[in-house]
Amino acid sequence: MISLLQRVSEARVDIAGETVGAIGAGLLVLLCAEPDDTEAVGEKLLAKVLKLRIFGDEAGKMNRSVQDIGGGLLIVSQFTLAADTKSGNRPGFTDAAPPALGEALYDAFVKAARAAHPVVAAGRFGADMQVHLVNDGPVTIPLRMSNQA
Repeated sequence: MISLLQRVSEARVDIAGETVGAIGAGLLVLLCAEPDDTEAVGEKLLAKVLKLRIFGDEAGKMNRSVQDIGGGLLIVSQFTLAADTKSGNRPGFTDAAPPALGEALYDAFVKAARAAHPVVAAGRFGADMQVHLVNDGPVTIPLRMSNQA
């Protein structure tokens, strides 16, 4: 499972002009499932997202997690994180999970996040979304989890 975390002051996702999810300070989590991913991989990734210390402490050092600061999570599906750009100029997306699996894993990730964290908003799988954010820092962290250790 591939994710891209962006530390944000605020973020929202709109679909057809309607805001479907919004948070204040926290993390925008762009999420892509791969063909071999499972719910267990998503749970491992979520645990890392919640504990990753990328928010400043009193001294300004990245020493606090999204849980520590009481920040929100905005989770948005983004299959393009699996883009294959090795050849040619048009990316291929065969490394992304098929849509049915991708949606099931995205939904499971959002459900697990809502069970583990008090402030969780989400986009809609497969929708044409407009994501608005104020990247704080900027801080952008790629994360990848798999079935391997």
